[in-house]
Amino acid sequence: MTSSVKAILDLKGRDVFTAGPNTTVAEAAVILSKKKIGAIVVVGMENRISGMFTERDLVHAIAKYGKDGLDQTLAQVMTAKVYRCHEETTVNELMELMTSRRFRHVPVESNGKLAGIISIGDVVKSRIAEVEREAEEIKAYIAG
Repeated sequence: MTSSVKAILDLKGRDVFTAGPNTTVAEAAVILSKKKIGAIVVVGMENRISGMFTERDLVHAIAKYGKDGLDQTLAQVMTAKVYRCHEETTVNELMELMTSRRFRHVPVESNGKLAGIISIGDVVKSRIAEVEREAEEIKAYIAG
């Protein structure tokens, strides 16, 4: 039985670092550094997801605009096409999405609003726990 996004969020929590679309790249870089995270969800009205700003977007902004990239707003440089998942999404489905789309962070949406975020680290941790559980069940079955 594969775990779901809900199970991961129930264990790790639903806290997400967010910023508005008018936040500057410099301000977002400070958040990424201080919080030791790789992504910020950009939210608009009513906590609705409007984009993602990741370390990769930071690099692209600097490459495109030079030092002026730090003065750009997140709306100008964020990834606007955001793939989302839902609490019912399985870990296997999420692994497939993250691998095929090359994402390390996927926001969780519930009723059109931000409900959490899942990182590739969360997925790996969940999958390892699942494999360990299966191994223990096999051992117990064999031991009788």
